[in-house]
Amino acid sequence: MHFLIGDLQGCRTALERLLAEIGFSPSRDRLHVLGDLVNRGPDSLGVLKRLHALGDAASFLLGNHDLHLLALAAGVRPPHRSDTLQQVLDSPERDAWLEWLRQGRLADSAHGWLLVHAGVLPQWDAEQTLALAGEVEALLRSDEFEAFLPRMYGNAPTRWDDTLQGDDRWRVVINALTRLRFCTIDGTMEFKAKGGADAAPPGHAPWFQIASRRSAGTPIAFGHWSTLGLIDRPDLLSLDTGCVWGGQLSAARIDGGRRELFQVPCKQR
Repeated sequence: MHFLIGDLQGCRTALERLLAEIGFSPSRDRLHVLGDLVNRGPDSLGVLKRLHALGDAASFLLGNHDLHLLALAAGVRPPHRSDTLQQVLDSPERDAWLEWLRQGRLADSAHGWLLVHAGVLPQWDAEQTLALAGEVEALLRSDEFEAFLPRMYGNAPTRWDDTLQGDDRWRVVINALTRLRFCTIDGTMEFKAKGGADAAPPGHAPWFQIASRRSAGTPIAFGHWSTLGLIDRPDLLSLDTGCVWGGQLSAARIDGGRRELFQVPCKQR
């Protein structure tokens, strides 16, 4: 059985409860985590250890908080006052954990679903999304990794163009896949608004409401947007249900015909 799971953000206890709730068996099942394994919750290191112990039975996407950990560890970003990453940074196995995290995906697919942490730009179909994610994944795993990290951050360019190259190209891909909530019809991204779907700035809409998007025929699952809440449609799954903020940790089974949803309460806050 294949299960998707929303943002963990260091909530190891809730993860344990959810694995028990779905009856997860590493010999039989596969877990796909939609990014943000770490930060803000109480036990980021514990989450990394638990997922790593599942071996090939678990895969994960990189979210914005996971990339922040890599940049923080490299000394190219300052700590945020809300960070809860010191346990990972102080671990004797710090380098091994960071190297393992670098093997994460920026986009993936499972049972016909396209998996991303945040969103997909209107200009991209599923094939292009996976190909562009692959470019950045190769960069993050390469010897150019630390040199790129200081240049990874920034909001520009705000819109995809097929002619983009180098840092500008990779930055747009990272921003879309790990930060996107709202955009315009032409794919211009907006990063300030963080409310629910009805909080779109003028001229913008949630990325999945852009009717002309090329990915419209592909079922997509994502996390990242806790103020959006659970969306459960045949073509769309939003699974960040605010666990770290005292909400729920959510999972969905996507194989075996009828989809099943599972939730456990999260009491970190």
